Amino acid sequence: MSKIAFLLANEFEDSEMQVPYDELTKAGHEADIIGLEKGQKVTGKNGKAEYTIEKAITEVQASDYDAVVIPGGSSPENLRLNADVLNFVTEIDNANKTIGAICHGPQILASADLLKGRTITSYPALKADMMNAGANFKDGEAIVDGNLITSRVPDDEPAFVRELLKVL
Repeated sequence: MSKIAFLLANEFEDSEMQVPYDELTKAGHEADIIGLEKGQKVTGKNGKAEYTIEKAITEVQASDYDAVVIPGGSSPENLRLNADVLNFVTEIDNANKTIGAICHGPQILASADLLKGRTITSYPALKADMMNAGANFKDGEAIVDGNLITSRVPDDEPAFVRELLKVL
């Protein structure tokens, strides 16, 4: 089974963390919740979910993981300026390992300069930002481009999880 890093900070979209995390671990995959500070409690923007950061980004190596999942909400905005987060996703991408990003998750990929020439989707309001980062934007519930799997909103979670499970 695969080992998956979930990148998380406060104000994540509750179900965009809960649903992939629950479905992937139920399928037998191992998951670590990674954030800026080990032991920090982070809460979803709707107040329906709370998680504890299991490992700080400074404690992990991309080589220890088979995939990374980036839930949306405001969490990506809270992580995207951290150099360790950007290095982590860049190393995952360089190793051609799976990157799943839903809603605002692709903001981290844009900050890491990983979107040039890639076909993705995201929260619709980010379309111009994603295109300015070099992405080919496509409106769809789950867009797969090589090792990237992207989705738009909570309603897309079943398709997002389905595509993640296909490659893991």
